[in-house]
Amino acid sequence: MKIINTTDSNFNEEFENILERAKTDIKGVSSIVTNIIDDIVQNGNSAIKEHILKFDKWEVKSDSDLEISVDEMKKAYDNMDEKLKESLHTAYNRIKAYHEKQLPKSWIDFEKNGTILGQKVSAVDRAGLYIPGGKAAYPSSLLMNAIPAIVAGVEEIVVCTPTPNDEINELLLAACHICGITKAFKVGGASAIAAMAYGTETIPKVDVITGPGNIFVATAKKLVFGEVHIDMIAGPSEIGILADASANPKYLAIDLLSQAEHDEMASSIMITTCDKVAELTSIEVDRYLETLSRREIAKKSIDERGVIIVSSDMNEALKLMNEIAPEHLEVMTNNAFELLPKIKHAGAIFLGKNTPEPIGDYIAGPNHTLPTGSTAKFYSPLNVENFMKKSSIISFSQEAIDELGEACALLADTEGLTAHAESVRVRLEK
Repeated sequence: MKIINTTDSNFNEEFENILERAKTDIKGVSSIVTNIIDDIVQNGNSAIKEHILKFDKWEVKSDSDLEISVDEMKKAYDNMDEKLKESLHTAYNRIKAYHEKQLPKSWIDFEKNGTILGQKVSAVDRAGLYIPGGKAAYPSSLLMNAIPAIVAGVEEIVVCTPTPNDEINELLLAACHICGITKAFKVGGASAIAAMAYGTETIPKVDVITGPGNIFVATAKKLVFGEVHIDMIAGPSEIGILADASANPKYLAIDLLSQAEHDEMASSIMITTCDKVAELTSIEVDRYLETLSRREIAKKSIDERGVIIVSSDMNEALKLMNEIAPEHLEVMTNNAFELLPKIKHAGAIFLGKNTPEPIGDYIAGPNHTLPTGSTAKFYSPLNVENFMKKSSIISFSQEAIDELGEACALLADTEGLTAHAESVRVRLEK
């Protein structure tokens, strides 16, 4: 695995390349995706059927073939290994408990002059969840996207997932059953995003779309934003690790590879203050690579987008990592909690040697749908509020409008809005 040092003459250039890690050619696929969206808008299910035949290689003979039945979900659940079933339920309960703590509250405040101000929080009517199904199927993504919607109180949840060759992952079906999903469709890619954003004869129009996907999915989400709300524009998975001399190179190596095996475009970046740890970790990465079922994918990711940076001290390491703003950040140091106040930008922060990133992916409770490509500087993890909205509550008494009305009217006058001003002043007439 590549090792660079902050003292290298070309370090700044190397670091700029790291910051560019997630740049994807959205412009390059925008015209393709726009055509797909337009086709769905104009032709609905017939367009979906053509897209499925082209991309997923199976023929949809009727509209009902697009649907995944609740019977299929229950059958998959009933046939599941009991230990695996128990694990999924454990994950469900922990994720649900965590997200319940995020619920925002409605509130009302009363002022002395009779003014009543407040905020009403309510769920969207319908949420659309995109669950990947290409190179790997992710039942955990279903849990992570469905549960916050359930906790928020969304009345109807719509799931779309690609099914190459009309094959559905059994674990995904079982996860749908656990979450009580009743509307799920065998549609993937930009077609699914367009169908959920605009609606078709079979797939309902939703209010918000969440879930990760490839560049076509990400581009489609960007293009339909405004017609619906979205969670974020997510790119390839990534991990950052802060390590000192106390860190175990075996732990570091396999944790770096835990992201590399996702995708050839995934990024694995470690910053350490110790040359020896850097060298030993690089050796362990090579050793572990030979044991992985997805070795070719992981190797390409590590070779092209993996790097170990040796910094002069931890303050420099923290500064660099905050600039990277990784999706996942592991802190593998003696004083992990002491560093927490200095970490400004990361999707999820994993503290201590016994907290590998996969714990967050599956079982800890916090959401694993996270901002990538440095967008943790302004995006948050998927959460309950992605499925909720707020309404302001305003009520003025006569005393209140008498007290504040003229000031309001004057501001309206200043902006040249005569009717605005008069609508207030007419209520001030005695």
